[in-house]
Amino acid sequence: MRTLLGMLVVVLGMLGLAAPASATVCDPGTICLWPLPGFQGPMEVVGIEDVVLGDCLPLEGEYRSFVNRLKQDVTVYESVECATEADFTTYPGLGTYVPSTPFVVRGIQAWA
Repeated sequence: MRTLLGMLVVVLGMLGLAAPASATVCDPGTICLWPLPGFQGPMEVVGIEDVVLGDCLPLEGEYRSFVNRLKQDVTVYESVECATEADFTTYPGLGTYVPSTPFVVRGIQAWA
């Protein structure tokens, strides 16, 4: 039985249906970012207290995966200034797991 359960966890992970352990440590009310795809590397945490809704928050690092546990939708930007001339994408709040971003994330903006 234990072997069957282990195999199920591996299959769910391969299908992208289970978040890696590193992504599950992201607390509600935060955005957690990793410099490598697959939630790998040192985790950076941005809390709701760090964000002014509607304003750009330039990030100090460059990130390739993240989890949005804020209640608010979050737009991630390739540009540190949140410029729309570069790539950007908006993700819903309340638990969006992005194991590999389509571009390097350098800025974020949360929406009311």
